[in-house]
Formats: sequence, structure tokens, C-alpha cells
Amino acid sequence: MVEQGLTLDEFKSRLPLADIVARHVKLTKRGREFTGLCPFHQEKSPSFNVVETKGFYHCFGCGAHGNAIDFIMAIERLEFSEALQRIADLTGLPAPKGGGLGRPRVDKTLYDVNAAAALWFEQQLLLPEAKAARAYLKQRGLSGADAKRFRLGWAPGGWQSLRDALVAQGMTEEKLVEAGLLVRAEDRRPAYDRFRERIIFPIADQRGRVIAFGGRALGDAKPKYLNSPETPLFDKGRQLYGQDGAFVAARDAGPVIVVEGYMDVIALQKSGFAMAVAPLGTAVTEDQLKLLWKLGDEPVFCLDGDAAGLRAAVRVTERALPHLAPGKSLRFVILPSGEDPDSMVNGPVSGGSSGIDRFRMLLDAPIGMGEFLWRHLTAAGIPETPERRAALRRDLRALVTLINAQDVRADYVQFFKDKLDQAGLARRASNGSRRERRPRQGSSLGARHSFDGPMPGTAAGLLASRIDRELIRPVLKEPELLETYEEAFARAPLQTAVLRELRAEILAWYAHTSHLDAHALLNHLTQYGFGKLVSTLLAEQPFLSGKQAVGFTDGERARWQKRLSAVSTNSRSVLGSA
Repeated sequence: MVEQGLTLDEFKSRLPLADIVARHVKLTKRGREFTGLCPFHQEKSPSFNVVETKGFYHCFGCGAHGNAIDFIMAIERLEFSEALQRIADLTGLPAPKGGGLGRPRVDKTLYDVNAAAALWFEQQLLLPEAKAARAYLKQRGLSGADAKRFRLGWAPGGWQSLRDALVAQGMTEEKLVEAGLLVRAEDRRPAYDRFRERIIFPIADQRGRVIAFGGRALGDAKPKYLNSPETPLFDKGRQLYGQDGAFVAARDAGPVIVVEGYMDVIALQKSGFAMAVAPLGTAVTEDQLKLLWKLGDEPVFCLDGDAAGLRAAVRVTERALPHLAPGKSLRFVILPSGEDPDSMVNGPVSGGSSGIDRFRMLLDAPIGMGEFLWRHLTAAGIPETPERRAALRRDLRALVTLINAQDVRADYVQFFKDKLDQAGLARRASNGSRRERRPRQGSSLGARHSFDGPMPGTAAGLLASRIDRELIRPVLKEPELLETYEEAFARAPLQTAVLRELRAEILAWYAHTSHLDAHALLNHLTQYGFGKLVSTLLAEQPFLSGKQAVGFTDGERARWQKRLSAVSTNSRSVLGSA
């Protein structure tokens, strides 16, 4: 009689710890304990002990310690509820009530249905009718042994070939539909095979059980790739192709490599990169990121070097930023344009190096996530104008604000600030020479640098452009204007170089202040070397009376808005008559 209603403590007390561990570790009994090589780190002499009588394991080498549930969670990369169900399946004990299983248990016969279908597809690949499929695989560099290793198959062209074969084995049409292998017809005719005239790629879960299939059409048939639909076993946003092999390999062979397709995974795994995986025809999801971080702290995304591959990488970073945590990030390998992992590792020897060697060299020098984002945003070159620099800082701030982990966010702020400082050191000053700039102490992301030397020219020379002065002065007088007109103010094409620098500093101040006050802005600009210039501007049209700022009249505001609008549309001639 099956026991019902075990509590979690009762469940733990009945678990055969040594038997569970022995599924993954070769144990030797020594007295009342068992010893073996630790599965959680590399070692030559056994330091891993299992104390059955006390219900725990301990490694004296790396410190790994826990009970049977902890072991299954760590070794099979499972969540707590998944580990409970896994142990229940292994031992025959009922999972504890209130164990937080979260999902309803699926009908295990669906695994049997998929296993039978996978075997049938494999058998079809060996038949004469699959000659074209075998030729295609051979052309892609796969041997018969490779096809067997990855359980590749062939779905013939008949509308009910798979259905008839599996029904003859005693499986019901209802279960085949539930497993996603058949499509139910709308006119009450028998259901028909979902996959027809396609090379079949079985999709396995972390434990190696087939849960779905992917099919690639030969020739020009559409769609080129077809996956199983969502089923009780398969949620494509929570799975990765190749994950069964990667979950074993990643513990011993470094980071997981994330590529784009089935053939990329197969090409890498058969070339010795057993930790390659791929999303299933979708953009990488949050669940897939969590799955990758269970495998390793810094998964490496290996993407095609074309524009589509780079766009995919950017989407991944945007999805990942809110979930970054100390020690958890992503890295990137961008392949040469026109290459993908499959073509690269199968490429010819060049310069004494094979394609595998060249790929390994790229993999050994991945790009960090912060560096990748910086390169993406500066792909067209370091911005030369204040307006474009302001736009770059705006984009960097937008990325940083996505990061929820405070420590990580602070480090990204510092990383991008350093990048901006380095870019500033290389920028030409208005007189054509290199102007030395030093970073501000305690400045925030996007902060600008003050002038180290005297400003070039006389006050009269600096204010040669009446139009530029009349655009800048009102913002000094009433910074609240930036709340409405920041973009137009940043885009306005100023003719005077030093006024462009002043505007950039105003925009930097605005980006990091929560109190729009004219005196605060004046103090800020004076602190960073613009005091003389600002005083000259304000002397032309005084606006300070004691400690109070005198605001615009309605007429002044309207004229300024008209000037700004005209300049923003490159109609500077309008300003002269405004």
C-alpha cells in the first residue's frame, strides 16, 4: 500500500542517502561511512564523505555539505520542489504534503510517448526514403555516428505515418495529440502528423528525457524550423536545446556556451565543446537566463557576427540587466561577419590553426557585458559634439537604471564613468590642440570635466554669436525650461565652441539634480570652470536681484521658444527677425 501524507521531516528521515548519492558518485564503504571523489570539484584523492546514519554528506576539500535533497538540487541543478519530486520518483516515497511542488504532476506516459516517437524517427532516418536527409547531414559534416549520438531522425511525408506506427504500439491518439506529435483536424477526421518531411532533432530535459521535437524542412518548405507546441512537458521559454549534455559538462568543462540553433549546438558538442546550448527559436527569456545561471556564473553568448546577431545580443543584455547580481553576469563572443559556430569549427585550417582552434581562442577572450554595451553604443565612434555626448550619457543612464542590484548598479556607474573619462581625454579642444582634462572627484555617471586652463579669446569673442547667447541665457535664468525643452535645447546647433561646452555642462547638471534652481546651477557652473563665461552672459541682461531669480515674462518666454524651434529646424535666419 502506498504511503500518503508524509511531512517534510518524515520524508527526509526515510531517504536512502547513500543510494541517492551513489547514482552520481562511486562510493567505497569505510566503517559506518562512505567515501568517494567529490562531484563538486576536481580532486584526485577522495575527500567526499557520506554519513548515512546522520543523513548528511560532507566534502573536506571544498566544504560541500547537506542532505539528500541538497545533493539532488546541487548535482542535477533543480529547484527545491523539483528535487522533492525527483527523489520521490527515485525512491517510490510519496512527495511530502505542502512540499511546494508548484506545478501539477504530469502524466508520465507522455515521456513514454515521446521516447517511442524519438526511436521511430531514428529508424526512419536509416530507410532508403531518407536518402536526401542523410545527404544533407553528411553535407553539414555529420556522420552516421553523430546522427546516432544526437538521436537525429527523419519524419516521412505521410500524413499519418507516425500516428499509425505508435497507435499500433498501443498508444492512443489522444496522448499523441497531448504530446504535440499529432494535430487534431477540424472536420472530425483522424488527427495527422505534425512533422512531415523534416529532419528531427529531439529536445531533452535536464535529465535526458525527450520532451519535444524540432523539425528542419529540406529545400524551400516553410517554415524552415518547426518546434513542438506547448505541452504539459514542454515550455519552450523554460528549456534549452542541448541542456542535458551541458548540465553534466558544465561542472567539469567551464562556462556554458549559448548559440543560436540546433546545428550550432551539435557542431560544438561534437567538436569538444559539450557545454553548448541554444534557445528554442525565441529570444532568451528570464527563465532561460535563470537556467543558465544555475549552470555557471557567467554564460558565454556566442553570436553570429552579422547585424542580426548583434541585435540579438543587445536584446539579451536588456533582458539580463534587471537580474544581474554580484558574481552573476553574461559574456559575449562575437564571431567574424559571415561566420556562425557551425561554419567556424568546421572551417579549413588557416595559418596553422584549425577552425576549432580559432573558435577556442575567441572563447578564451570573451567580452564582458559592460564592455559589450559600451562598444555597442559607441560603434559609430566616440561622439564629437556635446549634443551627441549628452545622448550617449542619456543612453548609458537608461541602461544602468535597469539594474536592480545596488552593488552591481554602482559598479556599472563607475565603469561607464571611467569610459566617459577616457573618451574625454582623447577629445580635441576648440583651438585644435589636445586639452588635458581630469576627472572630477565624486562625480556621477555622465559628469563632465572643467577647463584646466583659461578660456580662449576675450569675452567679446566668446559672445560673438548673439543667437547662441540668447538660447543659453534663458536656461541659466530659469532651469525649469529643461523639463519641457531638454531635447530641443540639446539638439540646437550652436556656433560658438565654448557655449557648446557650457550647454553640455548644463545638461549634465540637469541629468543629476532633483532641484531645478538657478542659484544651484550657477554654483555648479562656477565650480567647474564656467564662472567667468556665465558672469559675462548674465551681465548682458542681469536677472539676479539679491538672492532671488527674476523669472521670464510671457513675452520673453514666447520669443525664446520661437528661437529654439527655429534653430532646431535649422532655420537660423528666422531668429534674426524674431
